[in-house]
Amino acid sequence: MKVRFLALFTLFVAIHAFAAEPRPLPAPPVIGATSFFVIDARTGHEIAALEPDKAVAPASLTKLMTAYVVFKSLQEGQIQLNEEVTVSEKAWRAEGSRMFIEVGKRVSIEDLLLGMIVQSGNDASIALAEHVAGSESVFAEMMNQYASALGMLSSSFVNTTGLPDDNHYSTARDLSTLARAIVSEFPEYYKWYSVKEFTFNEIKQPNRNNLLWRDDSVDGMKTGHTNAAGYCLVSSAQRDGMRVISVVLGTSSAKARIDGSQALINYAFRFFETRLLFKAGEVIANARIWKSANELSSLGVLEDLYITVPRGAYDSLESVHNIPAVLEAPVAMGQPLAEMTISLNGAVLVSQPLRALADNPSGSFWQRTVDSVSLWFE
Repeated sequence: MKVRFLALFTLFVAIHAFAAEPRPLPAPPVIGATSFFVIDARTGHEIAALEPDKAVAPASLTKLMTAYVVFKSLQEGQIQLNEEVTVSEKAWRAEGSRMFIEVGKRVSIEDLLLGMIVQSGNDASIALAEHVAGSESVFAEMMNQYASALGMLSSSFVNTTGLPDDNHYSTARDLSTLARAIVSEFPEYYKWYSVKEFTFNEIKQPNRNNLLWRDDSVDGMKTGHTNAAGYCLVSSAQRDGMRVISVVLGTSSAKARIDGSQALINYAFRFFETRLLFKAGEVIANARIWKSANELSSLGVLEDLYITVPRGAYDSLESVHNIPAVLEAPVAMGQPLAEMTISLNGAVLVSQPLRALADNPSGSFWQRTVDSVSLWFE
């Protein structure tokens, strides 16, 4: 009986130890792309990457930047969706993919956006640019200004369509930043990236993003192709509240970009998870405040804080709060008072200020005097 008990106990310890160990994390799939980059859309956490900072021709992925500028103009009230645009000869003569607008005709901004997003219309892109900025070249300057503001420091745009030019380039990392911004800043317009087909001028054209038909969790974003760029795809998918953005550049065929993107999306959801770490306003720590009306100030974050980690690793996270030994009143709500780091196996994943969750004014003259004396001995 004793031997049997010891054997069962040993088995229990072994199983417990095995369960406590982090799950193995396999390398991302090999997909035959020039570069790729996969992130969690909420946290920006890097999930998988191959040459993410390599400058490449973005082809029609450029139209994500074109759309971002138009969305900004809509948001700021400079234009309206039902506003009509007179089609120029330059827009009508656009090379490559088209929505087939006609010179001199008037087309609404909403239809032009759908023609650019769903049908990848170069003619629609130029018509929008000319209406918003007066010319495509001035619009390209706006594209670069917004790209810089977003932190896309390795990108340069000279046109709205993605037609080849030596000074027109971007990276997988930058394009993921742009896609993330569109998803978070413009949810009312992002929904158009899931439209499977659009009819204009009695011509029906399908969305070239075949993942919309293959995977129900995929709800955008944009394909691209030129001889210089190869076949490219930025895609976004959401499963169980976690959104992933995948950028795949320079594959050899339309099938390769779809298969590769699908493999990366599946990898991200299978081996990673995004969890709520702390709620906004939740008390994470307390700090001693000298010469204050209240001895302690509650510390936390002012916005929900999420974290992306390998599946099964959440319980292994370590949190360290670096709170200065001496903090003095007055303290204003939102004031950063300490630093929190979240680590996994010694690697820092998050470094975040801890802020006062309420005002803590100066104490009475007596309290300030007593604390001043006490501080001599600290």
